[in-house]
Amino acid sequence: MGEEGSDAENKAKTSPKLTLLPLIALIFYDVSGGPFGVEDSVRAGGGPLLSLLGFLIFPLIWSIPEALVTAELATSFPGNGGYVIWISSAFGPFWGFQEGFWKWFSGVMDNALYPVLFLDYLKHSFPIFNQSIARIPALLGITVSLTYLNYRGLHIVGFSAVSLAVFSLCPFVVMGLLSIPRIRPKQWLVVDFKKVDWRGYFNCMFWNLNYWDKASTLAGEVENPSKTFPKALFGAVILVVSSYLIPLLASTGALKSPSSQWSDGYFAEVGMLIGGVWLKWWIQAAAAMSNLGLFEAEMSGDAFQLLGMSDMGMLPSIFASRSKYGTPTFSILCSATGVIFLSWMSFQEILEFLNFLYAIGMLLEFAAFIKLRIKKPELHRPYKVPLQTFGAALLCLPPALLLVLVMCLASMRTFLVSGVVILLGFLLYPTLVLAKDRKWAKFDTEEPGLPSNTSREENSVFLHPHQQVADEASVSLLSDSPSTELGQESCEVLVEGVLKSESE
Repeated sequence: MGEEGSDAENKAKTSPKLTLLPLIALIFYDVSGGPFGVEDSVRAGGGPLLSLLGFLIFPLIWSIPEALVTAELATSFPGNGGYVIWISSAFGPFWGFQEGFWKWFSGVMDNALYPVLFLDYLKHSFPIFNQSIARIPALLGITVSLTYLNYRGLHIVGFSAVSLAVFSLCPFVVMGLLSIPRIRPKQWLVVDFKKVDWRGYFNCMFWNLNYWDKASTLAGEVENPSKTFPKALFGAVILVVSSYLIPLLASTGALKSPSSQWSDGYFAEVGMLIGGVWLKWWIQAAAAMSNLGLFEAEMSGDAFQLLGMSDMGMLPSIFASRSKYGTPTFSILCSATGVIFLSWMSFQEILEFLNFLYAIGMLLEFAAFIKLRIKKPELHRPYKVPLQTFGAALLCLPPALLLVLVMCLASMRTFLVSGVVILLGFLLYPTLVLAKDRKWAKFDTEEPGLPSNTSREENSVFLHPHQQVADEASVSLLSDSPSTELGQESCEVLVEGVLKSESE
């Protein structure tokens, strides 16, 4: 890259790292962003009971296992790319690339919703945003502004997420306090099984409690990830579950609203009934700000995932180019372009599709977690789930069954659309192999699979003793040739060397 590239790399190394509190906020926004969107769980559940039980039970069988697996693997492979590195180490680069493509594609589609939802909350008070003449420029302006904030640096995004989280949750604390005199616990037990929409219920639960692994794509930007990541995940689990249960307990216990009225945005009406117009406006503003936080967290994860894949030689090296702020410029622009083109889609159209693609990726992650426990018991794990291999497999069983259930409940349209995306990933991989072989684009092939924050000097001891093997590894990261198995093994040797050197 020349002097410009080395300057960007040096600035990336000296740019501020994410600390505990900003990382908790980013994980919170990766997963939740507040109780906005959980209203549908009351409607789909035929009343408060199933909604409350869901947010008590689902974290135990889904969120906590996923967070534990993420903590072990993210600290074992502390590099940008996250789950792409895990899958590549367990099953080879082909499946690592597929995992990365599925997660990036679903992430960009998910992110396209947040500027739309931001305006959807504002249009209740400012009807002009219902008109295309105001709505389209506003969508573009919001997307460009938030993309620029990502460009300016991850530490800025992290502290912005902290401020947004405090602002978004405060009105629900106030609502909870105001509702105490009016709460009737028997109203929490209301359920009408004839009105239960099981597909909508499970999709709502799943969507509001997933993406715990997303922050792993930023592991290379975290200060002392082996200690910070587990603490941040633990704190985020408590914050997310509390941000759902407290507003639901307060609102369903204080009001006798029929389940049919509970849809997106209903918490604003609840705020007016409990506290008055001022609380309604506060909740609307909090919802709008929360969507901005969700956008920032999602785009950061998507962009640094592409950077990590480029560092591994899976994507052209332009995806790893950093700005003077240490952020992956081209990767951010690529994600932002996808957001702009997909912002016409509605929440209802995309929710089931996102869940399906995410479920496939998570099944692959759980499989990688178990395989690495069996295949590489000696792997340096700064944080290790306190279970033996058999216990770790049992830990993954309930969430895996939930993933299969969510996939089985999907519509035929979702199966077809997801099938097209999966086929596209299968075709894209050999296309990139060809581009690499024909030198149509520049690929980073010198340090396959290594975290982007690791210097060449630190890894020379692992590269030079097995120079021929290392060369095979660099080819195998984008190759279906017979040397793939040898390349995978050598790549794993290199990754282990990096982790040992980092721990020292």
